[in-house]
Amino acid sequence: MAMRVFVVEDSATINLIETLKELFGAEIVGWAATESHAIKMLAELDWDVALVDLFVASGSGLSVARALQGRDKARPVFVTTNYATPDMRSRCAALNVDAVFDKSVELDLLFDQLAILR
Repeated sequence: MAMRVFVVEDSATINLIETLKELFGAEIVGWAATESHAIKMLAELDWDVALVDLFVASGSGLSVARALQGRDKARPVFVTTNYATPDMRSRCAALNVDAVFDKSVELDLLFDQLAILR
């Protein structure tokens, strides 16, 4: 069964969706560019992994992470951001995010984590 991934991302410059499909055969079950859309869709869809950008078109990825705090821990939430500061990593950890990856230098680490889940 393909890994079902939900992506919260508002930037078209990162082609994460195609990469996930190509590298992992992932099924992208949903995509949202805003906090409210992401929270609504994540509650309605069946997903295995959520990839959440911190800065989205409207709202915040932190609010998305907060909405997912009580999820089954078998469903990891990974934050991808260009702002992976120590403070932001700490804030994400407090919201039960499984890991934070800096988009500019840590995507390989994200892919390693996804390979483990596959």
